[in-house]
Amino acid sequence: MDHLPLPRRSLLRLLALGLALSAAPAPAAFAEGAKPDVIRIGSTAPGHLKFILFRNQKLLEKEFEKDGIRVELTTFDGGSSASFALGSGAIDLTYIGNNPSLRLAASGADVKAIGLSSSVPSNETSVVVRADSPIRSLADLKGKKVAYLSGTVRHSTFAKAIEADGLSVKDVESLNIGIENSGPALARGDVDAIVESTGPAQKLVEAGQARVLFDAAVSGKPEWAVPFPISVNGAFAKAYPEIVERILKVDIETARWADAHPDETVAIFVKETGNSEAAVRATYADGKFHLDPEITPKAVEALAGEERFMAESGLLKGKVDYDSWVDRRFYDGALAQVAASN
Repeated sequence: MDHLPLPRRSLLRLLALGLALSAAPAPAAFAEGAKPDVIRIGSTAPGHLKFILFRNQKLLEKEFEKDGIRVELTTFDGGSSASFALGSGAIDLTYIGNNPSLRLAASGADVKAIGLSSSVPSNETSVVVRADSPIRSLADLKGKKVAYLSGTVRHSTFAKAIEADGLSVKDVESLNIGIENSGPALARGDVDAIVESTGPAQKLVEAGQARVLFDAAVSGKPEWAVPFPISVNGAFAKAYPEIVERILKVDIETARWADAHPDETVAIFVKETGNSEAAVRATYADGKFHLDPEITPKAVEALAGEERFMAESGLLKGKVDYDSWVDRRFYDGALAQVAASN
């Protein structure tokens, strides 16, 4: 796969971010204790859970207001556009899926994986068809129109699932369409199936517009669940290491707060995403949110396995150097800060 197309709205946002970045003075890089004027963090809309908690409770704003540092939380139509912005320096950190993060790392871009956005043990991908569709199995999708965002975790999971049924994505007519357009397209009959995250897919089901054809969370394939990295632009990390540690300190505290306040966390997520409470609780069936940012050896192993699948499927070019990409120093520093504050 060559370059994935960016939605027009994302291109306009990136152009605006790029103009703002070029107009801003260069950071006082490498000066001890240097501080940026603004911290720009991106996520895929409507945002990963910790990103949503940051935004809802203004946690990062509170952390950095005493320093006079602004925090900008920006959502993107997909992980590809967010990772493009990170690699270009238009934003500083991302909370996005593993597939776009791995593609960016494999490209040789100056980025570092400094933590995990989440490591939910169930895979949050569903394939849905119209409620009245005659399609009864993934094998029935041969020759059919299937909508999903290319290069996403959903793309990867769908490829694995349909392969298990003896097909490949080449056997379907893939349409690179996000949920805001694919939902109406399914209702009109313009597409035969949608591959989406559990929350948006469940909304269509609850509205009577769709039926679940395949749910990766109950597929019996736990190895398909791969953690989502937190990535930072390398130049930003080098210029502001103390700032990156403080961001991860807030991240660790937020992860612990979520597990200590599950009902409030679910309520915030439902409010901010529009997903049903039932769908959210099904995603976190064990009552935990799996938000600890520590990059464990098991997490690296899972990411490496996903990278191999992506490379074999033509979803990735290049190779990830994990020794260079994964940088645990910031997490270790953040953990020490959390311990010192308790």
